This record gives sequence, structure tokens and C-alpha cells, in this order.
Amino acid sequence: MFDQFLNAFNFALTVTLPSIFLLIFGYLLNRLGQIDAHFCHLASRLMFNWALPALLFFAIIESKSAITGQGILLLAGAICALILFIGAEIVASFLIKKRDRGVFVQGIYRGNTAIIGLAFCANAYGIEGLSVGAVFTGVMTVLYNILAVITLSRSLDSKKSLLPVMVNIVKNPLIIGIVLAGLCRALKISLPETLVQSGHYLSSVALPLALICIGATFDVKAVFRRFDFSLWTSLARVIIAPLLAVIIGLCLGLDKVSFGVLFLMSSAPVAAAAYVMVRAMGGNDIAMANIVALTTVLSMLTTSLWIVILRMFNLM
Repeated sequence: MFDQFLNAFNFALTVTLPSIFLLIFGYLLNRLGQIDAHFCHLASRLMFNWALPALLFFAIIESKSAITGQGILLLAGAICALILFIGAEIVASFLIKKRDRGVFVQGIYRGNTAIIGLAFCANAYGIEGLSVGAVFTGVMTVLYNILAVITLSRSLDSKKSLLPVMVNIVKNPLIIGIVLAGLCRALKISLPETLVQSGHYLSSVALPLALICIGATFDVKAVFRRFDFSLWTSLARVIIAPLLAVIIGLCLGLDKVSFGVLFLMSSAPVAAAAYVMVRAMGGNDIAMANIVALTTVLSMLTTSLWIVILRMFNLM
């Protein structure tokens, strides 16, 4: 029994510790004055527009598993997101003042699948986890953005058109990278080796650079500032969302890798994109920033604990 626990604990550390170390490394670099907010802004643009799309692109085209075989996983992810969304909307209508409901709802359902979620999947399952997670990220990115517009428009009484949002979704570099990879696989297009090697160089910096930038821009004081509903939202995100993913994964009979990807994506902290959207639409950006910060800290602990439990039951 102890050996089983020890193996599960070691596996949990291999999944979460690399990400934690890079977050801490980024924070220390910022404190030492070796990188600043301007560097992180430019690096984040490079990562989002080029490095991360390249990572997703090559993970998909080099995957040995069939993309079409991931339908059940994508269905599970959509069900999980929609249940969290609807449940959060119902709870918010009773407990949260109207202007903050969109913030609360996003804090419950919207995970950081593109960076921390993918990093967890890569650490847990290697290239297979990365390729499965890449497709999952693409589909969930579209769904998350649509749900965000719905909840923020309702809570802020916004009359803004949905067209600009839909255009931005179509223009999203992550979506473009995934679609291009799908076309290359469908058409059996073979890329020149030199281009593939260059793409690997570019994609190799995506997750480490993104995690370093998150750590560098992390505001420790924000974690302890104005808890109000931010703390309860964050606790719900790191406890209820993973639990729901486990239940749905078991009900749908997902294979071990798909189950692991669904869980790891659902246990990821709230995406920074949630803060950007709240601020752009005039919502409570301070509370949203607190939720992003709190879930980033809490998810590292809760994810590790969840992994130990699931590993002991041979589910991951």
C-alpha cells in the first residue's frame, strides 16, 4: 500500500513540479530585475502568436492517434464546461450581485488549458498527452469565449455585438494552428524536414516561456487583497471542476490518457484571458485578477493531491 502511494506521489510530482519550478523561476527573475513587465508583454505576444500555435500544430501532425477518435473526450469537456457554466449562473443569481456574476461564472468554468493545462498533459503523458490536449484546447477555447460573452453581457447589460468576438475567435492563432494541422493530416501533406526542425525549435520555447512570464507577472499581494467572493470562487474552481471532470470521465468510460487529459485540463487555474475579457467589457477586473492569482496558487496543491488519489486507483 505504501509503495502504491509512493509511486502515485512521485507521478504527481513529475506532473506538477516542473510547472511550479518555472513559475517560481519567473517570479525570482522579476524580483532580481532581470526581466520586467515589458519583456513579459513582448514574450507573451511571441508565445501566443507563434510559439504556442507551432507547438499545437506539430503535436497534432506528429501524433499517432486519430483526431477523429477524440470525440468522446471533446464531448466530456463540453459537458463539463456547460454544467459548470449553468450551475455557476444559478448560484450567482442568488448569491452574487449582478455586476459581478460574469466574473464569478468565468472563475468557475474557464480553465487555463493552453498553457498550464498543456504543460500538465505533456509532463504526464508526453507527446501523446500534448497532441490530445492540443485538440481539446482548440475546441474548449471556442466554447469558453462564447460562454464568456454570454455571461458578461448578461451581468453587465452589455449591448455589444457578438460579431467582433466571433471574428477574434476565428483569428485566434491557436485555432489557426490546430485547423492547419488538421488539414495537413487530412490531406497527408508532408512538410520539409528543415521546416519541421525549425518549427520544433520555435515550439520548444512555448510552454517554458509562458510559465516564466506567468511567474514574473504574478502579484503576491493580489492573492491577499479583497477576498470577497474571489476566495470562494477560486475554491470552487480547484475542487468542484476537477471532481466533476472525474465523474463525467468515469460515466463516459474514457481511456486512461483521455481521462487524464480531461482531469488535468479541468484542474488548471483560471485563464488570464478571463481577466482580459472582463477588463475590456468594463467588469470587476480586480476580482477577476484575484481569482486568476488564487487559482494559480491553489491548483498546484489540489492538482497534486487529486493526481495521487487517481493514480492510486489506477485511473491515470
